[in-house]
Formats: sequence, structure tokens, C-alpha cells
Amino acid sequence: MMTRAILRGTSVLIFILAIAIFASALWAQTAAHKPAGAQTTQSPTGVKSQKPGAGEPPAAWKQIPIPPLPPFHPQEPKRIQLSNGMVIFLQEDHELPVVGGFMRIRGGSISEPASKVGLIDVYGEVWRTGGTTNRSGDQLDDFLEARAAKVETGGGTLSTTISFNCLKDKLDEVFPVFLELLRQPAFREEKIELAKTQLDTGIARRNDDIGEIAGRESSRLAYGRDNPYARIPEYSTVAAISRDDLLKWHQTFVRPNNIIAGIHGDFDPAAMELRLRQAFESWERAPVPAKPTVPFLEPKPGISFIEKSDVTQSEIRMVKLGIERNNPDYFAVEVMNEVLGGGFSSRLFKTIRTEKGLAYSVGGGIGAAFDHPALARFSMGTKSPSTVEAIQALRSELEGMLTRPATAQEVREAKDAILNRFIFNFDSKDKVLGERMLYEFFGYPADFLERYRAGIEKVTPADVNAVARKYIHPEQFAVLVVGNAAELGKPLSSLGPVTPIDITIPAPGASPSASADRPTQTDPKARALVEKFVDAVGGATKLAGVKALHQVVSATQQTPQGPMNLTNDTTIQFPDKLRAAVTSEQLPGQMLIVVTPSTAFMSMPGAGTRDMPSSLKQSRLNSLKRDWLPLAQHAADPAYVFTLGGTQRVGDADAQVVNIFGGGVSVKWALDPQSGRLLRASYDDVGQRGPVQRAIDYSDWRPVEGLTVPFKRSGTENGEPSTSEEIQKYEINPPIDDKLFEKPPDAPPPAK
Repeated sequence: MMTRAILRGTSVLIFILAIAIFASALWAQTAAHKPAGAQTTQSPTGVKSQKPGAGEPPAAWKQIPIPPLPPFHPQEPKRIQLSNGMVIFLQEDHELPVVGGFMRIRGGSISEPASKVGLIDVYGEVWRTGGTTNRSGDQLDDFLEARAAKVETGGGTLSTTISFNCLKDKLDEVFPVFLELLRQPAFREEKIELAKTQLDTGIARRNDDIGEIAGRESSRLAYGRDNPYARIPEYSTVAAISRDDLLKWHQTFVRPNNIIAGIHGDFDPAAMELRLRQAFESWERAPVPAKPTVPFLEPKPGISFIEKSDVTQSEIRMVKLGIERNNPDYFAVEVMNEVLGGGFSSRLFKTIRTEKGLAYSVGGGIGAAFDHPALARFSMGTKSPSTVEAIQALRSELEGMLTRPATAQEVREAKDAILNRFIFNFDSKDKVLGERMLYEFFGYPADFLERYRAGIEKVTPADVNAVARKYIHPEQFAVLVVGNAAELGKPLSSLGPVTPIDITIPAPGASPSASADRPTQTDPKARALVEKFVDAVGGATKLAGVKALHQVVSATQQTPQGPMNLTNDTTIQFPDKLRAAVTSEQLPGQMLIVVTPSTAFMSMPGAGTRDMPSSLKQSRLNSLKRDWLPLAQHAADPAYVFTLGGTQRVGDADAQVVNIFGGGVSVKWALDPQSGRLLRASYDDVGQRGPVQRAIDYSDWRPVEGLTVPFKRSGTENGEPSTSEEIQKYEINPPIDDKLFEKPPDAPPPAK
């Protein structure tokens, strides 16, 4: 994406230079044939400029006459509609000996069940990787790579897609494979599991990047969390997706009367039409589901805040509902957006970033989508202490569109910027074909592309100021801030009431509303068994007195490179502070891990100090809550719920399973019903690569200062051995200096 942006910017520069060179040549040519004397010319946007006389160079670059843009008449693809309802477009392009095809199939994530959000992500991936009934996805890879060809699939909000691209002389080999994947996908189970794991990994990391959080949550704020245009997958919705779901979706939506296809490249139109009719004409049409009706309501104005304590900046979004492209105001809104927040010369950039220095980046506008209200969104990134001031400046600039109307020069420059980059969006025939297919998909006029340029050219300053008064109302926007509350200069409450937003990722196995789904009544037999365990380890009074622990543990950790022997010196201050100093012969020095509610980092000599991803931080905090000791401390807590869960074989014992819910976590304990001893704890967790099932077996219980604790622990992840630990030192309530949990300064760079 960055590369494309750079290329676009380079192309614009080349275009401007080309105009300047052409104009200079034109001036030199006309000067030799026309009498001297300045002449007044009219620019395409209506501004008069003085042309210097013959033999005189321009006094300034602004005096160079700019010729009008040539008429824009892109090559219109040929439209064919088969008897079964399939629409096909053919776009000849003999510049290169290649042929490509693209199909857009109505129906996307907007139509997936709320209980299976992520279905289209998995479908779009596994449609290709799962191969066909005749060959696996890996076999497809080998076949296509040997022919320098591609066949790809994907899923989106409103549609799914399948495409191919190949050399002209390989079309007879590649096109049948394309048809095979279109009509006979296999959706192999192992590829489904891989795609779901990849999706789970994305869920685990979705709160790592502050910009991603701001974009996602501002959309949910504007549209509503349950709106199909803003829903996000969770572990539970991904886990619910099955192969039958993918097969059913394909059978339901991939029908000829639900497809728009486009073919572009070096081919004979008559021969290609015959090929396509032979391939698709006999395919029977079938009923397809209608597009769901989605209600849209304006968001509630106000300030919302998401805490992210590991950053030094704030991401700010102001959002409300935008418009659709068939709105008569669309072209004027496009120009207004360019004036207000479209680029380096926009008001927001020049004032907030350049003059006031309050933003790393700033921009936005009133969005316009083809078939639903897009977002009106203004975005800004600023350093934490200037958050409130930046919001005030952004509001002030929006109000300025009402009190300081756009000038003729601003409108002229905005229109020139839009039109100068417009041509590069459609400078190839396949781009024109893609746009024409979109108009067909959404029911827009076939010449909407030509209408766009004409519509922009007709916009006047009066039009811009009229739409500004109609759509720019700062008091109607919802404001979202993602940042570090401890570092904000002024409190957000100085702008009005603040609503916190919780972005905690629901644990694997839990629904997004897991707290509503968990049991609310404790089974007396389950609580009695937990209380028996409490008595076995020293009693409720002794447990309640434990506020901190210090342990030195010898451990073996399984890694992809083999087992690693570690010494872990850990200090825990309940309920939510942990410090672990880890040493090993395989590490270059001591690795320090610290997790508290306000900070989470890892530090190592030579590597410096790095903040822990928020997903990993939350996992570590939850691990403290799941530890056997704090859970035992809550054995009599009415806020914790205990239920029986059957029996489980642990070693030589038939253990009774007790499900524990409380403190925002859930754990299964396997207890010896005779002694009350805890044999195993298991729970779902989130690792660096997504969800994992963890289990810890406890043994070698010994007395320490009136408490009986396990000196040996062995762990598994997804059933595979992961760790084995043996406690060398165990201290209860040791003296703790709060500086233990402070972030150390990074080591200075080595001397040269």
C-alpha cells in the first residue's frame, strides 16, 4: 500500500512536470508566429493568467498557461448478459500478452450469522487453499507456479471474489482450473483449521496497535457494535465455523444470476465470448438470499476513551454518519473534503499540524459509500499531553468551515488536486473495467465515471459552503480517544462527560458476552470440595494473610529449538503485580519481565526495554488471577461461582472437576475427593500466536510457614508438554520495594 501511494505521488509529479514542459514548448512555438504583447488566457478552472509576449520568458511559473484537460472517454467494456442472469464484461487490451478474469459474487460478511462472524474471512481463504475435489490447494500452487499464473479468492463485506491471471498462451490450461475452483471447491478440513488459527492470531494481536484500535472502535462507535459493517470476529465465533458452513455458503451464493464477471487482456472478443458462453450458459440459475436490511442511526455525541497504558501518544477520531455516492451533494462534498482535510494544503494540515504543531497526522472528511452511509471521520494523532488541546483545535477548524467559508482559491486548488490524481486512478483499461463492474454491482449509471469529472468541475464555492453548513456540525460528532490516561496533559473530562470503552478480548471458549453466559448459582457440593482443599493447605485465615510471594524456581521450557533450562526469580504482589528475573546459559544476560495494571515490559542487556503487547499483558494479568492461591482465597466469596464438572483421570487418581468463575476468569480444578488436594488446573488462554489450552499438574506438596504448597509443577499447551518446574525457594510476605516494578532505563549504547 505504501509503495502504491509513493508511485501515485511520483506519477502526479511527473504529470505536473510534463504539463510544464508541454506548456513551455507551446509558448515557444506560438511566440514565433504571433505578434508580441501580453495576452490573457482562461484556465480550465476559470482563472485568468497573463501570457508573456514573444521572446520573453515567463516572469513566474504561475504565468505559464495551463491547457485544458483533454476529454475523458475511457474505453467502455462490452457488456454481455447470459440467459441465466450472469453479467459479463469484456475489455480488450493488447498492450501485453496476458489475460485476466475477475468475478464478484453478491453476498459477504454483511450476510454471515452474528454467531459466526469471521465466516467470510475463512471462506475467502480456504476457497483457494482448500483446493478442488480433483486436486489439493498445494497441488494447485505447483500447477500455477509452473505456468506463471494465479488463481485467487477473497471475501469482503458485500461480496466474495475469485480471479485468475495468466499469459495469453497459457489460457487454455489455466481457465479450466479457474472453472474447477469456481464450481468444485473442496474446503479441506486442515486448511480450515489453519485459516481459523490465523484468524485467532489476529484476534490475539488486535489491541497491539493504537491506530488499529482507533479505526476499529470508531467504526463501532458510529455504526453500533452489532451493525454488520462494524462487527468483529471473536474466538467463540471463529470456533463455531465449520466446513458445512462453507459448503452451504458456496452452494447458496455462487450462482450465475448472482455473479458479475469481467475479462481483460489480449484476446479476440468473439472467441472469448464463445468460450464464456460454453462455460457458463448451461449453468442453472437459482434463488439467492436478498441483501439484509441494515438500520443506521447517528451515534450519540460525547467523549469516549480507551485506555492504552503502553503508549506516549493519543489517537483521536471524530465520527458520525456520512452519505452515499448517489447523493446530489456528493461532488460538492468531495471538494469540501479536499479543502478541509484532504492533503498538505488542507486547512486541517496547515493549521493543526504545520502552524500549531499539535498533530503527527491529521485529516478526514464526510465519507461516501455506494450503498450505505459511509463514515464521516476526522482522524488525528498527537502526543499525550496535548490531547485535549488537539481536540479543541480540530473542533475549531470544523467550526471554521461555517464561520470562514471556503474561498474561490481554496476551491480551485481542491478541484485541481482531485482532477489531477483522478486520471491516475483509471489510467489502465483493467482499472476502468473494475470500476464499471462496481457500477453494475451497485446499480449506478454506466457513465458514472465520466460524470465524476464533470461533477467535480461544476462545483462552485457556493456549493462547497452549502454542504459544509449541511454536514459539518462539530457538536454532533462522537469523539473517541485512545491513549494513556496517566500522561494526558488536561483531563478529558474538561471537555465533558467521558465514557470508557472496554476492549478486553473475550477468552477462548467464551462468547463476547461471556459474563452473561456464565453460571450464576454455586453448587454447594462444589464449594464444599473447594473448602476441603482450603483446609488441606492451611485454612482460610492463613490464606487470607498471604499478600505477596517470592519464589526461586528451576524450570525447563520447551522451545522450537529444543528444551531451555531456566532459573526464574519471581516476586508476586497480589492481586496484580509480577516481576520475573529469568537467567539461563542460553540467554545473553538476565531477562526481566514486569507486569502491573499500568505497565508491562521485557528488558534484556543488548536488546533494551520493550513494552509488552497489550494482548500478552492481559494474558499475564489473567494468569495471576488464575493461580491456585488467589482462587483459594476466594473460596467463600459470593462473587465467585463454583460448579461440578464431572470426573477426570489425573495420574492414578479419579479427580472431581470443579469449574470456577470469578474475577473475570474461569478455571477448571481437578481435585482429589478424598484428600481435597489440587491435582490439576486447566484453562483457555491467549498466547502470542492465538488461543491455547493450558494445564498445570501440581505435586510434591510441602509445608512453608504454616501453608502447604506444591513444589513441583508441570505444564502442557494444547496437550503437548511445555514446562516443568521445581521450587528452590519459597517466601511468604517478603518485604517488597515498589521500585522492583519500575521500568529500568535502557542500557547506553556500546562505546565505539
